[in-house]
Amino acid sequence: MISENVNIEDFNLLEIKIEDRICFITMNNAAHFNCLSEDMCTQLSQALTYAYTSHCVGIVIKANTRHNVWSAGHDIKELPLDGGDPLSFDVPMEKLLRHVQDVPIPVIACVDGTVWGGACDLCVSCDMIVASTSSTFAITPAKIGIPYNASGISHFIRQLSLNKAREMFFTASPISAEDANNVGFVNRVAPSEELDAMLEEHFLTPLRRNSVMSISAIKRQFRILSRASSVISAEHFERINSYRARVYRGPDYPEGIKSFLEKRAPEYTGKAEDLDTNSGY
Repeated sequence: MISENVNIEDFNLLEIKIEDRICFITMNNAAHFNCLSEDMCTQLSQALTYAYTSHCVGIVIKANTRHNVWSAGHDIKELPLDGGDPLSFDVPMEKLLRHVQDVPIPVIACVDGTVWGGACDLCVSCDMIVASTSSTFAITPAKIGIPYNASGISHFIRQLSLNKAREMFFTASPISAEDANNVGFVNRVAPSEELDAMLEEHFLTPLRRNSVMSISAIKRQFRILSRASSVISAEHFERINSYRARVYRGPDYPEGIKSFLEKRAPEYTGKAEDLDTNSGY
């Protein structure tokens, strides 16, 4: 994936520039609230490759916004309604999240606006997050009836306390940048007009003067060690997939998508005991 040839002239959803070994990738599809559609995910992934093969020491992901939305997350219109897993291993957004984690140089999410759903996971997948004081973060699968996957939930567990991760997933309510900063979700917060200066002073300038070989080796170690600490048994993995399949094949998942597209409140009919197995919870 890292060795593929990339032509930045093909990126119609992004703006890309390299300044002194830092690659700035700006999502530029504000008309559709920078949704993580298949095309957006593919271009973001290719842009990461471009940054790495251009010998950059770091990557910054930003967004041109509309109505202050940094990204609205997964493109709801692309979610399957045929009984398939909406967050299977090989869907474009999941591939993008793994690429952000695996590209061997630091990736910084620079957020000035509201972040929703899968875009929140995109930020968590980055190595560092800086945000404006007016930014908010919400992870919203429960609002739409989507059974989030184990890899996504593990991102939040590693980044946050269990209780804060539960709050974000169970309520699907936005948390403020200040709250996110207090619980270690973001690295630094600044007023919108000072965000770029803070990013430059505290992150990019130090990155440029450090050894990229050392940084790359350290990032690879972080990734390997974080994966090693989250290994689960095959039995538990199968149990997780069983729970998730009962959700996306049940009544609430299609109702959540339909109500979202129709701009109305969902009428959920599923019950918690619908997930029960012969062995109990």
